[in-house]
Amino acid sequence: MSLKIAIVGRPNVGKSTLFNRLAGRKLAIVDDRPGVTRDRKFATGHLGDLDLMLIDTAGFEDVTDESLEARMRRQTELAVKECELALFLIDAREGITPSDRVFGEILRKAGKRVILVANKAEGRQGDAGTMEAYTLGLGEPIPISAEHGEGLADLYAAVLEKIPGVGVEDEDDDDEDEDEHDVAGPVGDELFEQDEAVDDGKPIRLAIVGRPNAGKSTLVNKLIGDLDRLLTGPEAGITRDAVSVEWEWQGRAVRLVDTAGLRRKARVQEKLEKLSTADSIRAITFAEVVLLIMDATHPFETQDLQIADLVEREGRGLVFVLAKWDLVEDQAQTLKDFIEHANRMLPQVRGAPVIALSAETGYGLNKLMPAVLKLHRDWSTKVKTRDLNDWLGMAVQRHPPPSVGGKRIKPKYIAQIKARPPTFVLNCSRADEMPEQYRRYLVNSLRESFDLPGVPIRITVKSGANPFERIAIRPADRLKPRQKMDLDREVKAQRAARAANPPKPGAKKAVHKAKPIRPSTRPLRGPGSRRPGPKR
Repeated sequence: MSLKIAIVGRPNVGKSTLFNRLAGRKLAIVDDRPGVTRDRKFATGHLGDLDLMLIDTAGFEDVTDESLEARMRRQTELAVKECELALFLIDAREGITPSDRVFGEILRKAGKRVILVANKAEGRQGDAGTMEAYTLGLGEPIPISAEHGEGLADLYAAVLEKIPGVGVEDEDDDDEDEDEHDVAGPVGDELFEQDEAVDDGKPIRLAIVGRPNAGKSTLVNKLIGDLDRLLTGPEAGITRDAVSVEWEWQGRAVRLVDTAGLRRKARVQEKLEKLSTADSIRAITFAEVVLLIMDATHPFETQDLQIADLVEREGRGLVFVLAKWDLVEDQAQTLKDFIEHANRMLPQVRGAPVIALSAETGYGLNKLMPAVLKLHRDWSTKVKTRDLNDWLGMAVQRHPPPSVGGKRIKPKYIAQIKARPPTFVLNCSRADEMPEQYRRYLVNSLRESFDLPGVPIRITVKSGANPFERIAIRPADRLKPRQKMDLDREVKAQRAARAANPPKPGAKKAVHKAKPIRPSTRPLRGPGSRRPGPKR
């Protein structure tokens, strides 16, 4: 079982750096500016042979009002409440600050196991701060460098000392498990059936994207039923990291990924916002279905169109979500206008689900996940080759391909090569000359015939190789490099001569006749004849 550890401390002491170090990959955004992390971020990690459940937290601020810093402090307090062990980080180079003393007192009153960690202790610059940390009364500080990975062995020993038996496994229990597995373990086809069941149980990766202050974090909190899971508020741009939340809906595992708001590229100037934008785009790339959250009072601005186009180009399923629906007056007409506008502006995702909801009141939430699951099934669909070719015959008969250069393009055969998204290969003559309009016609007809609304579809047009085409081998291909150079030189000289003396208009081409073969005058030699040797 994993040990749940919360990494806490005041801002800019290296909590996210240690979080990434223990997780083994860069999951949290790291910057020199204090206060980058705001939400609780969870990840699995390792320290030696210890399996860890890590919680990255926001920097502790000694405020208790309704400001953003106070809401961040409540997120940190929730992390301390649910963890088994807290790693209290201080900056060894700056020493102990008043905020460190206040937070140390809070940890002492919480009754949690605490390990005092003096970060940034590489070299001798952190020696004074490490010694000063004894004054907090939380035990011996462990000097480490999260940036360079120094001192992790001492941290491992401190964890084992603080929680005895955390890394010890019962060998007898392991033997019993192995025996049971040997007796009742799957063999043959049963093993593959079990693997398929595991694959079907994988969580749906659902990314929530949109412009800043569109209500993304509020929607995630409402879906999972925990209003304090993600930091929310009236301020725009609260979320900076892409925060993953594990959830289950009617027995189906779902991984929700809340992302930072995406602004226009020209407005993204600061380094921190560029990192947040890259994190959001990465979440879209690894998602399966994307919820595009839009403010219902101002839907489909230029940035919304660009995000939707990015999702389609990445080949992900797209669901339009009109948030803050309780603020719309004429709801029926607004929804109708939005659907018409979406089909006109984004024909490549024609028929994508449109869900109008309000995270504050809960209106429309019951329609969201059924639409997501249906879109995920369509996105993963596989069509039989026979059905595809029957459809191709009817589609070509209904609307034949146009003629290009006086010759008609002839589609011959179509097959699906992969799903997620559905991707097809169409074999036809003169594939490179097929107009883009006819390709779009095939995509729309395919989407309509097989009931795949809103799913990005890929069709690759190829020309089949002619098996009767012979490859001519030029004599020059059989020559040596020196001979090729002489041949090329001779060809260039002939071309230059023809260019200098062009034929007169109306002149007939000279026909070169082959020379007749003359019989040899040498006498035939019999079997016993000898060639005279040289004179001596």
